Amino acid sequence: MLKPLGDRIVVKVIEDTEQTSGGIFIPDSAKEKPQKGEVVAVGEGKLNDKGEREPMDVKAGDTILYAKYAGTDIKMDGVEYKILSIKDALAIIE
Repeated sequence: MLKPLGDRIVVKVIEDTEQTSGGIFIPDSAKEKPQKGEVVAVGEGKLNDKGEREPMDVKAGDTILYAKYAGTDIKMDGVEYKILSIKDALAIIE
């Protein structure tokens, strides 16, 4: 498994459904990039000027929205992940 460094998080990408409510299937070429994912790993946090770790705003298991073009895409064992900086996490979905 991936262990993020510093103020980074690893997010498992949640794909939206491929069919509209009217029953129309959307091809991969027409889909928008997903912006929702489940946090699977969290780094230790960024060091501040005093040398102390700043607490992270998210924890493993949280479902978040993240910035559209943020992060680095990784594919492991057929599962799509993103490595994001915590600043790219926009909101926690409750």
